[in-house]
Amino acid sequence: MTQQLFHNTAICSPVDRGLPLAGIAQGELAHFNNGALLVEDGLIAAVGDEKQVRAAAKGKGAGELEEIDCGGRCMVPGFVDPHTHMCFAALREEEFALRLAGTPYLEILRQGGGILSSVRAVAAASEEELFANTLGHVCTALSLGTTSLEIKSGYGLDTENELKMLRVIGRVATESPVDIVATFLGAHAVPEKYKTDPDAFVSLLIDEMLPQVKKQNIARFCDVFCETGVFSIEQSRRMLQAAQAHGLGVKIHADEVNDLGGARLAAELRACSADHLLAASAENIKAMARAGVIATLLPATAYSLRKNYARARLMIENDVPVALATDCNPGSSFTESMQFVIGLAVLNMHMTPAEALTGATLNAAYAINMAAKAGSLDQGKQADFLLLAGATPAILAYHAGVSSVEKVYKKGQEIRRTP
Repeated sequence: MTQQLFHNTAICSPVDRGLPLAGIAQGELAHFNNGALLVEDGLIAAVGDEKQVRAAAKGKGAGELEEIDCGGRCMVPGFVDPHTHMCFAALREEEFALRLAGTPYLEILRQGGGILSSVRAVAAASEEELFANTLGHVCTALSLGTTSLEIKSGYGLDTENELKMLRVIGRVATESPVDIVATFLGAHAVPEKYKTDPDAFVSLLIDEMLPQVKKQNIARFCDVFCETGVFSIEQSRRMLQAAQAHGLGVKIHADEVNDLGGARLAAELRACSADHLLAASAENIKAMARAGVIATLLPATAYSLRKNYARARLMIENDVPVALATDCNPGSSFTESMQFVIGLAVLNMHMTPAEALTGATLNAAYAINMAAKAGSLDQGKQADFLLLAGATPAILAYHAGVSSVEKVYKKGQEIRRTP
């Protein structure tokens, strides 16, 4: 058995206590200034001060020990991105210009743009084209330090194309090193043919799409865009309860534009996460805390749409676990960089670097039910970690506009970047 000993590193990581970290605990990291990490068969066998880890390596027998000098770099867990729409077929640069000119996003959607333009592009794309595009985004994310992520469907809006998207996501999960969780988001928008009868589309989702998604057995979650002009609270409740009956975890695009009550619905259903939350009320944020719902915040979307940011400090002060994600999509947030998201969280949502790191790693892993193997540098988890171009995780927000990730390791193996 080959052991790898990574040494000469300052290790910073949240500590997994069996639950997402909330309140004061979100900002507490384990620090080992003279740290080391012992890896066996892709898993973390020991982590801590170098003397203790070396002793652990000797205690495990006479296996071959490969030593890797980390050059004094800071080591953190690989990023986990728990909310993306990376499976898409075409960019929407023209809509970016419209938004800059002042056209609201919901108005673009009403005119047949936004999500609906991506729906048309996915329908026209072959499965191979969609796979190549999605794999490209995943590989970019990996090169920037994301070792686990979620990808949603939602640009199909009919059974055939939603299943096509989920097949593509499953293939990308098989053919890339990244751990990928698939989420069914058939309720991403109301298709044009159902504009006058959205309840009929809800019935199609429940009676036809969900059973087929369950039969395909790739999606772990079901999500819904609960928003004014998209799906109401009652429509969202019907779909998510049906998803729960099929054994899927549930998530909600909640209160992104208006305080419709999506955060309260997430608390009612004990959803794994409520995402966006730019307009969520303090009362409903407190309801999420009582129900143990994770707040997945997407600051790059607020940045791109030039909106006020979600109230991360209020959430942390009310013991809501906060996760961070890119929302990578062709419309409102075209970025694969969790480093960019961390910088926005620190500078514009007033999170500390430690809180933001937890949000981008352990809490993000809990937001997609992956904390058993990712999100922190704890014994028994996968050896997914990063070496940074700095002495502390603060470098991720401090050095803006560049990648501060010098090396990416997945299951103990360095990911070699193509030139």
